[in-house]
Amino acid sequence: MSSTPLSGTSRPLRGIALMVLATFLFASHDALSKYLSGFYPIILIVWARYAVHTLLMAVVFLPRSGLSVLRTRRPGLQFLRALCLLLVSLLFTAGLMFLPLAEATAVIFLAPLLVTALSVPLLGERVSLGQWIAVIVGFTGVLVIVHPGGELFTPAVLLPLSAALSFSLYQILTRRLSEVDSATTSNFFAGLVNTLMMSLLVPFFWQIPSFGHALLMLALGGCGMGAHLLLTHSFRYAAPAMLAPFGYGQIIFAGLLGLLMFGHVPELSALAGIAIICLSGLAALWTQRQV
Repeated sequence: MSSTPLSGTSRPLRGIALMVLATFLFASHDALSKYLSGFYPIILIVWARYAVHTLLMAVVFLPRSGLSVLRTRRPGLQFLRALCLLLVSLLFTAGLMFLPLAEATAVIFLAPLLVTALSVPLLGERVSLGQWIAVIVGFTGVLVIVHPGGELFTPAVLLPLSAALSFSLYQILTRRLSEVDSATTSNFFAGLVNTLMMSLLVPFFWQIPSFGHALLMLALGGCGMGAHLLLTHSFRYAAPAMLAPFGYGQIIFAGLLGLLMFGHVPELSALAGIAIICLSGLAALWTQRQV
């Protein structure tokens, strides 16, 4: 999601706090998805995520803005953006069935680097040599995580990799649409479209969840919506360039939740690969600021 910082950028600590809390909710959302995928079809989990998300957004924004919140100047691009986000959810949740939480999260954090690479053909932007080096180093980090002979050297790693590619396209479309539509419109539109699309599929995969799991599905949607709202508001208090490094805190939270909920301890090679991906992403950000 992208948003232009408002006049409140003089309170960076508040913006950083909101960003850190958003990353915790994103990691919690992924941990809940991984847990629930052990009991229910992915289609049902993703449907619940978007249905709750959209319902909560309707409760928050419709009384204030009415149906005008769905008014967009580029409905075609909005639909394509929603489809990219839906692919991210389906592919990443499927990957969590086979991969540890921290490692899968680190792989999807290739998305900012892919945005750098794809911005050349899709947006016509110039990318410096330093940024290209950061992209290559980031992919090297993935190879370190899934090195041949390791436990993660399986075709399942293609799922979060594909999710990262979809997420990079989603971010590029978000950048384009931020010029004509508000962040609220884009997020509400995506949630509604994806809820309707998944509602067409969910009858074929329907299972009645237990009461406890139904509450977790509600929490899943709540975490998704809350994280996006906190992320949006964090840009009201601090510049995106200042907040971007704190977004990598999601990988730390994913590792902690993976340990607490699933008892997974990353291997040293995985930790090294995660560090390489994070450092390459920060290097790309720093190089972009210099340019």
